[in-house]
Amino acid sequence: MMLPRVHDEPQSSDSFRKSGYDRKVSAREAKKKKVIFWGIEVPETLSWHGWELGKEMIKHLTLKNVHGKVQKLSYSSPSTPFFFTVFPQLITLNPGMSVTLPIVFRPSEKRDYEDRIHFLKAEGEFSVTLRAMLPRFCLSIPAAVQLPVCAIHDVTEATFPVCNIGDLVSVFAWETPSPFSMIPDNDTLNPGAERMVKVIFQPKVAGVHDATATCWFGGEVKQKRTIQLKALAKYPWLYVSATGGQSEGVQPGKFQDVLCFGSVAVGTTVEKSVEIFNMSVVDAPCTIERAKDPLLCDYVFSCNVSHGVVPAKGKLVLCIQFQPQVVGEHSTDYFTITSAGYHLETVLKVVGSCKGPSVSLHQSSVDFNWISVGESLMQTLKISNTSDVPAYYQFDIDCKGSVFSLDCPCGVLEGTTTLTLKVIFRPTHPMNYHRRVVCLVHHQEPMYVDFFGTCHSDTAKPVTLQERHLSWYRTNMVRGLTFYPPDILSMMLKDGKLQMDEKGALMLPPEISEDQPPKEYFEPSAMTEYFYDGVSSDLASFPAHVSVSPREHDFGCCILPHKTEPLSLCVTNHTKGSIIVAWTPNHGSAFQVHPKICDMPPLKSSIFRVFCKPTQLNSLYAAELEGFAVYKVMRHYTNIENDATICPSWCLTVRLRAHTYEAKQEHFIPQYILDVPKTFPPVVCDTDSYCSMLLCNTSTSLITFSVGQTACPSVLVKPSSGHIIPGGHQIFFLSTHPVNTVFQKHVLPLELNSYPAYTKEIVLQSCGQSLLLLLEGDGNLYFKPLHIGTSSKRMYTIKNCTRLPMVFTWKIHQSDSKVLSVSPTEGVLQPYEAMAQGWTFTPDKETKYVLRAMVFVRWKSPDPVSSKGVHYVLRVIGEGALGTMRAQKEHLDLGNILVGDQKSCSIVLLNDGICNLNYILSVEQLITGPCDPEEVRSDPLALELEHSGGTIPARSKAFVQIKVRPARRLHYTWSIKYAICTPRDLTSTKEEQQPLCCIVAAGVYPTLRITDACTTGVASSISKLHLWKLFSLDALNEFLERDPTPGELTYKVPTRHSTCLIPPVYTPLLLDFDFGSAPVGSEPTIVMLLLENKGVIPVDWAFLFPSDQKMDMERWAEDADFTPQELHQMRIQDNQLFSVSPKSGTLLPGQDKSVQLSHRHDFIGTDRLPVLLKISYGHEILLTFSGVTVEHDQRYVHFASTKHLFTPIAVGRSHPPTQIYKLYNGGSMPVTFEVQLDNIVKIQEKNFQHPVFTCLTPRGEIPPGETGHIEWIFSPLEAKTYMVDILINILEGDSTQITFQGVGFNPNVVGEAATSSQFFSSAVIPGSAKLTVPGQAATLSHHRICLGNIPDCTKAGRLVFLNNILKSKAVVFSWQISSCKEKVLEISPESGVAQPGESIPCFITLQPTRNPSFCRINLVCEVYIQESLVQYERDLHEWEKEKERQAVEFTITEKDLGTKKKLMSPSVRLSDSAEAENLPESSAVIRKYKTLPPIKNHSTSSQPPGHIKRGLLLDKDTSQVRVKPEPPTPLLLHLDVSARSYAIEDFLSNFALDFPRYFLSCPFSTQPSESESVDGNRHGNKWLSLATASKQELEMVTDILTGVIRSLLENGHFQKSVRKIQDEPIPYFSQFKSAKSAELQDSRQGSRVSASTDVGLEKDGEKKKISQETSPSDLLESCETFHHKQLKEKEIITRQPAVGNLVELVLENTLQNILIEASRGEVVLTARPRVIALPPNRSRRITNLAPPPSRA
Repeated sequence: MMLPRVHDEPQSSDSFRKSGYDRKVSAREAKKKKVIFWGIEVPETLSWHGWELGKEMIKHLTLKNVHGKVQKLSYSSPSTPFFFTVFPQLITLNPGMSVTLPIVFRPSEKRDYEDRIHFLKAEGEFSVTLRAMLPRFCLSIPAAVQLPVCAIHDVTEATFPVCNIGDLVSVFAWETPSPFSMIPDNDTLNPGAERMVKVIFQPKVAGVHDATATCWFGGEVKQKRTIQLKALAKYPWLYVSATGGQSEGVQPGKFQDVLCFGSVAVGTTVEKSVEIFNMSVVDAPCTIERAKDPLLCDYVFSCNVSHGVVPAKGKLVLCIQFQPQVVGEHSTDYFTITSAGYHLETVLKVVGSCKGPSVSLHQSSVDFNWISVGESLMQTLKISNTSDVPAYYQFDIDCKGSVFSLDCPCGVLEGTTTLTLKVIFRPTHPMNYHRRVVCLVHHQEPMYVDFFGTCHSDTAKPVTLQERHLSWYRTNMVRGLTFYPPDILSMMLKDGKLQMDEKGALMLPPEISEDQPPKEYFEPSAMTEYFYDGVSSDLASFPAHVSVSPREHDFGCCILPHKTEPLSLCVTNHTKGSIIVAWTPNHGSAFQVHPKICDMPPLKSSIFRVFCKPTQLNSLYAAELEGFAVYKVMRHYTNIENDATICPSWCLTVRLRAHTYEAKQEHFIPQYILDVPKTFPPVVCDTDSYCSMLLCNTSTSLITFSVGQTACPSVLVKPSSGHIIPGGHQIFFLSTHPVNTVFQKHVLPLELNSYPAYTKEIVLQSCGQSLLLLLEGDGNLYFKPLHIGTSSKRMYTIKNCTRLPMVFTWKIHQSDSKVLSVSPTEGVLQPYEAMAQGWTFTPDKETKYVLRAMVFVRWKSPDPVSSKGVHYVLRVIGEGALGTMRAQKEHLDLGNILVGDQKSCSIVLLNDGICNLNYILSVEQLITGPCDPEEVRSDPLALELEHSGGTIPARSKAFVQIKVRPARRLHYTWSIKYAICTPRDLTSTKEEQQPLCCIVAAGVYPTLRITDACTTGVASSISKLHLWKLFSLDALNEFLERDPTPGELTYKVPTRHSTCLIPPVYTPLLLDFDFGSAPVGSEPTIVMLLLENKGVIPVDWAFLFPSDQKMDMERWAEDADFTPQELHQMRIQDNQLFSVSPKSGTLLPGQDKSVQLSHRHDFIGTDRLPVLLKISYGHEILLTFSGVTVEHDQRYVHFASTKHLFTPIAVGRSHPPTQIYKLYNGGSMPVTFEVQLDNIVKIQEKNFQHPVFTCLTPRGEIPPGETGHIEWIFSPLEAKTYMVDILINILEGDSTQITFQGVGFNPNVVGEAATSSQFFSSAVIPGSAKLTVPGQAATLSHHRICLGNIPDCTKAGRLVFLNNILKSKAVVFSWQISSCKEKVLEISPESGVAQPGESIPCFITLQPTRNPSFCRINLVCEVYIQESLVQYERDLHEWEKEKERQAVEFTITEKDLGTKKKLMSPSVRLSDSAEAENLPESSAVIRKYKTLPPIKNHSTSSQPPGHIKRGLLLDKDTSQVRVKPEPPTPLLLHLDVSARSYAIEDFLSNFALDFPRYFLSCPFSTQPSESESVDGNRHGNKWLSLATASKQELEMVTDILTGVIRSLLENGHFQKSVRKIQDEPIPYFSQFKSAKSAELQDSRQGSRVSASTDVGLEKDGEKKKISQETSPSDLLESCETFHHKQLKEKEIITRQPAVGNLVELVLENTLQNILIEASRGEVVLTARPRVIALPPNRSRRITNLAPPPSRA
């Protein structure tokens, strides 16, 4: 038999080769799993692979001793012939040694082989498996692969190995379900090889993906392996956060975030970051794309990332760069961050503006006044840059060849700096000098400054030129007067042909100007003035007075053998006066002009020669010639008569270039930096666009430049040629004039250093802009249907699709303005900016709306040319509707809620309409129940709405959370109403509210109730009614039904809160639990209470002793001084005199639980302990447990209370009832009591000798453990309360004074029924049994029988079932009726046997009491288990036989007999025989229904049975004495019977309607009238009913009956019905008919008798026969006489009491039999009666139709 194996860690063995074979072993054989059996290590399996037929293969089996001692073992050969080894022999292995067994395998056919080799040790047997397998395909694949969690449309992967553990080369292929895939999906594996396979998971749907992939492999027959692929796909959640601040005026609109760069310097790059947060748990790939715009070529915003992966719970930082190019341009762009799968898109708006330098000159002119020839004068000129952007500036003047020179004509002006320039004036000719010099600034419009001064000589002193002269000159130039020399203007001024205006300028007279206002000079824009000079372009702002041509010239190569021709300059005078042209000499220049000065007549031209004379080879030359032309009359100030006619000089400039490079000599390579924009700034079509270009010379040599404008005539460049000094820079301004919106490319060749090879092509683009506004949704805006009066707001986006800012203005028709509105109505759209406006639609009627709104757009530029705008039409579609909403559940019952607790739920609002509804909810609260309506009306709302208003979309539902917190134990009803509101209703009155739903709830407290109680132990004889009073259970149940007070809820759950041994009391509810009294050392008093949860919520309850409420404190913190009360309670708790089990628990609704309360009688005295009954979140009632323990010989009566209340009695009753006061003997001795009647006599004397209180039993005796009765009669004389203090003396015991109190009432004010109901409801003990004690064998169906109000001369009965609840044992029961006074109660049967599960019906009958009394009797039923009783009888019989034997037999063992022993033996026998004689006879044999004798306590009941006898037999051999068997302890079942009997007259006066229900069963000769009424006589009933009637009542009854009888006699239908009744068969009740009705019936029956009928008549004992010949009349008379006499005899008999008693007894027995049969299941009382329809009797019908015989 195989024994259990003890496995060790698997060990690896080295790989090896088989002898005689070339191929390698498989991978699985390289490692052998080792096992250890009792210290012997062997391989678990020995395998052969790759074997061939006809060859033997040997493997070696190694056994190793891993134990610490010598091992011996033997083995047996394998069972099959295919495996064999050496002959078995004993193997001995020392510790650590091993032995090898060769195993030979010899196959005979190609199949799999398996065998075992067995080893035997002293400890047991083990085996090693031998296995030879054929080559096979086998792949090892993991069972499952868990892939990482993945976002949808993302890819995750995992790898797993695929191992070929077979013996053959295997080709595998995968079948993989979507969204999984395998790489590779097929491959080839050699034996022992391994391949890592990658599984790719690319989900498109979020969720848990669990798929099975199949791997097919093998040869012709394919095999498969499956692998479980598990992955989880989730939706990614990306959140974009821009770190840049939002600038003013930026409106996000529909865009989630805006990245604002602010103002950025032109030409610089600013980078800001955007964080993309991944709020999900999966990596989220995303793409970042810029919104593509075909009209936008140069993107100023760029992002370094186009694709990225945001890690789970991480972020991705995007760097966005802004590189503006056009100063003053606002740039807007949009980036879309899209997650994989395009399920989530976030639009990021980026905005920024470009700022450039802000350079200004502090003065617009520099005045040098006048100086003499040969002198120089220096003035300062300040230039400032208020921007923080550095500015490149350049004054367009050649300081070497000009009379005006600056110390720093070009440079860089840093941000927010001011530079002071020095301007030097060196005149060469006596004349006025004026030159308007332009200051070029890169990325800014040029600025102009006027340099002017006057040069005097000794002979020529021209007028000093001042600034006001320049202002007058410009005004005169606009008015066309400067072409006239000053002398002509002065003459015209004298002749009145000219006038002077208020500024001092010249103007034509009004009559010549045709009353047109004179023109004023307005300074043109800098760009216009710069380009429109008549030279660079064909247009000029003002016509030239003197012109020179050409303005620039390139001499080319100026070295031999090249001949340099001089340049001919043509200067033309366009004025009507003679002028002087003087050229400024430049002595160091290679360019010279001849002549230097020349006079020119009006409207003539002159030629000047310019010669180029270079001085160095391989050099560049460049210069600017400067000349001034002035009117000839300006040479001397005396020629000027009026300053208004002064005209400043005109400056002429010519740019010249030349070089001296040889033909094959390469020109100097220019080194420069060129800053040129890619595009021209956007402009409106057919307007000029300007931009600047900066060329910096970074070399140490001069650079000359020339722009070939002929190659690109669409672009004007100024300056087009010139030179740049080393380290300097040249600022160019370019101008173009786009005529349409088509992009135009401009290529400008820039030749440097006069060498074609150094030509730089400048590429620019230009495009005109036309107004273009893009409207969302093709110009349609749709609104969902709206409720009339409500508003809906939608964001509608418009986009500026141009590169220029535009202004938009919305216009809505006046009639539609109340329905439709937009905000903002106007604004500015920056280039390529999208802006969302809020549109509000407010329908005012139920209809469909199609509205039109127009948006007008124009350019923001104030240029009047571009002020023309266009407009677009927006089509707005909406609908107005009316709607209502409803609740899904119109009535919602939240059930019962704990008061003070909170319950939440939601109501579902449904909107079935087509429009959204804005609603406001209101709540009305109604509180019902036993409460004061005025008090609860002011209660706050116990229902709280999560929100009192909201919006519910069309055709949808909304959830409104409500919280309910009832504050009272009442029924709450909340009516929720709604009103559809509009924005106008929020400030005005709301619409009429509509009912929505009704919510009801009931505030409840945890309710507990004591539904049953019983006693066991020493107090088992206490009746249930008495126990109910001792424990005040009525009051406890009443307290439990009340609402808890705030003090009781101080601690809502049981808590250790007290620091004292006696905890504080927070409850006003105090009760006593009186355990009664018992002798010391007796059994504990055990009371079982049944707690039942009558409520609807679970109840947590606990009985808390004082120690359960005290906090655990350190010993030093406790008070060492204890009060007597604390010591008393500590003694009780330490000795566990009171105990509760269980002390706490939880009851579900409807559930009950029995709790055992016990009191141990270990110490004499009274024990009192406060116990707190705590109901969580409910009541807190302080119960005082009290119990009395008395000595054995003490006579003690336990009084539950010192006050007793009699039942209220009506004043004037002649027969007041007897009432009972009960006394309980709680000791072990009989008690005799006496009632002191002194105070009763005094009360009688005070009440006119009327016996108000009468004690019928002033003296009596109470056995131990039983209850004694004192009968009282309370007969009040007045309607008031009577009280008397009675002293009850206990002989040889203590006396107690009891206060008896009775109330007399007026029966005319308070009914008798009300007082009697108080008696029956005084103890609400349960009617049926609910509680069982451990070991209980039987139960009663009722514990209480209430017979109600009965006459005192009748009997009443009830049926009670005694149920045997045991399943296998019979019980014997016996009713103890000896305690019933005068046999008032009868029980049938009084005793008997109940089989297992049987129910015995017991009929309880209350006999007539004869006297009015309150009857309350406690019946006790003793129940024994039959088996134990039979055993007791058997043991008792054997004991009696033994006693008889010992009485006559004895054995003498002593040799010397003493006298005392002789005398002792008879005494012992006599004692024994006396005991035997006193045994009851019924103890010997127990028969069915035989009453058991009552078991009474003797005076020594506290001692064990047989105590005295054992004491008498001390001298006898104990081995020969047998102890008398003790009878089994019976189970006592209590039945409380209560009734109140009345005298006949009292019962009739109070309960007349109930009187017919009772039967007077006894002879009643003294009161014949009453007996007759009971017998049913009509005259007796009439006498009883009319005895108390007044005269008026009698007359009324007479009148009524007269009218009724008369109407019946006249009613023919009634008479027919009476006749028909007489024809029916005689029923059972027909014997009660009167004689008159009998005679009438006999007369009718006699009329139908035929002549041939034989009738036998009896009279005086004789029989006569009437023949057929007798006449019908004689026969009828004889029949009538016979029936009349017979009925009279019957009536006399039925009036006898014996007959009535007999009938009542028959009916009673009949009903009892029916009930017994029903209890056994033989009759079903509740079954529906079955009706059988019989066919009609045809013969009967024919007989009835025959006519009656005539009475001849």
